[in-house]
Amino acid sequence: MAGPLPRVVDAGLPGLRVIELALHADHRGWFFEQFRTQQYRNLLGQNVRFVQGNVSLSAHHVLRGLHLQPNHPQGKLVGVLRGEIWDVAVDARPGSPTIGQWRTTTLSEPSVSMRRQLWIPPGFAHGFVVTSGPALVAYQCSRVYHPEDEVCLKWNDPDLAIDWPVAEPVVSLRDSRGLSWAAWARGRVGG
Repeated sequence: MAGPLPRVVDAGLPGLRVIELALHADHRGWFFEQFRTQQYRNLLGQNVRFVQGNVSLSAHHVLRGLHLQPNHPQGKLVGVLRGEIWDVAVDARPGSPTIGQWRTTTLSEPSVSMRRQLWIPPGFAHGFVVTSGPALVAYQCSRVYHPEDEVCLKWNDPDLAIDWPVAEPVVSLRDSRGLSWAAWARGRVGG
């Protein structure tokens, strides 16, 4: 199915990108191409290879994150199939000039003409809160999940000062016990 190529928008931190995909819609519904290796290699300027795909369903106001794997960093291509999320990516790459900085984007189910994805490069912490739920989130990962390597950062850490749009989100016990940014950074980046 021919159509316009995806458009890439800089999301404000090195390597972080919003990808806008063309939707093909008619009276039957819609279709979009979720990923094509060569096309994304050209769009992102790197060879993106996915080895694991995940899908999560979360109720309204559920917050998941902030998660990362420091020794087995995952690049993630995140999109929403139903509902809406406020997605957060925190630069946690040692040596990065923007370490500790974060950016957000709203991702929602496909509209009549477009769908957005977020490319989160390896080394970023990732989280989201559901702003219109339930939300069905699909994401592809460039490395497999290593539970022994996963770090959960405190979603409401005052040093990060993320301005979440939900005052009292629903958070798992694990996520509520996340590490502070200062404790994590001290151990990882010598800060």
